[in-house]
Amino acid sequence: MKATAEFDKFADTYDAELNHALSVSGEDKDYFARGRVSFLASCLRQRRETSHSALDYGCGVGGTVPLLHEIVGVERVIGIDTSERLLERAREEFESDTTTFHTAEQYQLPSVLDLAYCNGVFHHVPVDERASAVQYIYRSLRPGGLFAFWENNPWSPAARYVMAHCAFDRDAVMLTPLEARRMLRDAGFQILRTDFCFYFPRLLRVLRIVESGLTWFPLGAQYQILCRKPA
Repeated sequence: MKATAEFDKFADTYDAELNHALSVSGEDKDYFARGRVSFLASCLRQRRETSHSALDYGCGVGGTVPLLHEIVGVERVIGIDTSERLLERAREEFESDTTTFHTAEQYQLPSVLDLAYCNGVFHHVPVDERASAVQYIYRSLRPGGLFAFWENNPWSPAARYVMAHCAFDRDAVMLTPLEARRMLRDAGFQILRTDFCFYFPRLLRVLRIVESGLTWFPLGAQYQILCRKPA
């Protein structure tokens, strides 16, 4: 991930910076977070998968955790991030008997989790450290566990615009879906599906009714690669 100090300095303004960059879409970060987790939940239902425990890798301030509980039905979530400042915020708001937050260095996960989730994390991970980051996630999962890998789509002009206007994304190195699939396969994951999401801004929200039929079209602002640790 990006150097810890880089995200530490955005700990108090993280939400505001992200919402500012996303404002061109007419939506805020919560709209996209809920959309991602809802899409993941629909994928799990289609596969008749039930997840009781989850890893949120690169959890930031922890805003996805309640969505994993609420929408996916996860009973236990472990959040991992490099920034202690972001983790402090996450602990203050979301830590509970069923949710804990740690740095990867502090916490070596046993291979027991049902589900791993990450969003917009790997474009901050130095290229030569990405393989080890994927292996950390791979090791956290039980055999047969699933990984929902979300990234910003470099083939989408909208995604590139937003990242260019986000203070902590401007020097990020984006991954194409092809690069991400190769990285995940090299780590040992089986690719189950690749989907593209978020095509229309709020101004054109009447068209969002067709987005569920466009997940094959590679211009959505984000993509999800759902993959499995072999059983």
